[in-house]
Amino acid sequence: MNAPKKTTATSLLGLVLDGSRLDLVSVKRTNGSVEVRHAATATLTLDPLTNDPDLVGAEIHTHLEKAGVRDRRCVVGVPLNWALTLAVKVPAGLAPEDVQSLLAMEAERGFPYAPETLMVSPSLVGPADGERTATLVAIPRDHIARLQEALESIGLRPLSFSLGLAALQPVAESETAGGIVALVAGEKGVGLQVTTQGGVAALRLLEGAIVQEGPERVVQKDYLARELRITLGQLPDDARGAVRNLKVFGNDELAEELYEQVRPRAEALGLRAQQVKEFAPLEFGPALPPGTAASAALALAVRHLTGRPAGFEFLPPRVSKWKQFTEQHASKKLVYAAAVLGVVLLGVAGMFGWQQWRLSQLEGQWKGMEVRVNAIKDMEARIRKYRPWYDESFRALSILRAVTQAFPEDGTVAAKSVEIRDRSGVTCSGTARNNAALLKMLDQLRASKLVKDIKVEHVKGGQNNQPLEFTFNFHWADAQASR
Repeated sequence: MNAPKKTTATSLLGLVLDGSRLDLVSVKRTNGSVEVRHAATATLTLDPLTNDPDLVGAEIHTHLEKAGVRDRRCVVGVPLNWALTLAVKVPAGLAPEDVQSLLAMEAERGFPYAPETLMVSPSLVGPADGERTATLVAIPRDHIARLQEALESIGLRPLSFSLGLAALQPVAESETAGGIVALVAGEKGVGLQVTTQGGVAALRLLEGAIVQEGPERVVQKDYLARELRITLGQLPDDARGAVRNLKVFGNDELAEELYEQVRPRAEALGLRAQQVKEFAPLEFGPALPPGTAASAALALAVRHLTGRPAGFEFLPPRVSKWKQFTEQHASKKLVYAAAVLGVVLLGVAGMFGWQQWRLSQLEGQWKGMEVRVNAIKDMEARIRKYRPWYDESFRALSILRAVTQAFPEDGTVAAKSVEIRDRSGVTCSGTARNNAALLKMLDQLRASKLVKDIKVEHVKGGQNNQPLEFTFNFHWADAQASR
């Protein structure tokens, strides 16, 4: 059993689902008046109860875009054929908390579903100081959840789930104008609600009141009259005596026919019948535009904006993720999982304990060798400082090997002298049979990654089959990198 949340919104979207029909109205409240910005009726091809909520939401979004609606907050009227009803006698003198306990117990006993699978909303009929009757209306929680998921998937925020018929005819009017029978022709039949003595005394869907005959839908007047007599006859005498009016809401052809067929039968039962095609300008307090058509979607939205709830509320309470988890897994499996988790945590704690013990042991060993290690580090520092005085890389031999590998083995180029200066400057003199052999040798030497900046200082000879005499120098890069 839930109560609607108050909202400070100035604009709101009203949605009413009736079978495959979806009525939508976007309203805005400004300066004591209500502006109807958008209104439309659409036909849904997907059933919210059997199809994927994301797909249903996408179809609703398409209709909203087509109508130009941009509101995110909405109130929703659910189909009357989703509702289950139960009448409960409430003894006089019970405290409010005792009344709630009684209704919860009777709902658990009277409805054919588990309490946690239903959203239940009550309406009390009768004087507060006497014996009363409570009408309990229940909607399957899964129905609401699926519709809510579909709406939230397209960014809508439902503020209320209620019944469109209850919004069209609120209980407050029955306290001043006497009991009222409200009828609305819908896709699944005729919705019937009796409000009297401050509450809803009866709520039914007369599925046989409208039948399909070819392309037309026809009102079954005899069936309608019989069900109306039965409904009124089941009311307590004092409640039945207060019912004096009958209203038919709607302005389409089916509503016109319903009114014409039910009016003589209502008058025979002592009821004054009228058809409500338009809302009065001050129907809800703030002024409505003249000629505003009566619709459940508009009534839901405006009543929520003005803080006058429709009478029944089925909005699921917000439940934290943790609570959802515990409710879904509160069983022996959760106990076993907790035990396994405890063992895992104990194992992890043991591993961390062993790690700390091992670290403390290694720290003790380090303290025993710290002096010797520091002495070795100091020695290495001094070695690095004086390393240029002794070279373990055998740089001279490496230079000679590179030069030797560059000279050809056939003796066409021969070296006479190789001079190494400052550990990196190398000067080489020699002879070559011809210029081509010299150039090939120099190319071989350049291929070495450590040979840089080769410069030929002079070349002479080479005439009359005399050998060439040459001198060149280069830098050995390994010495520069080590400095």
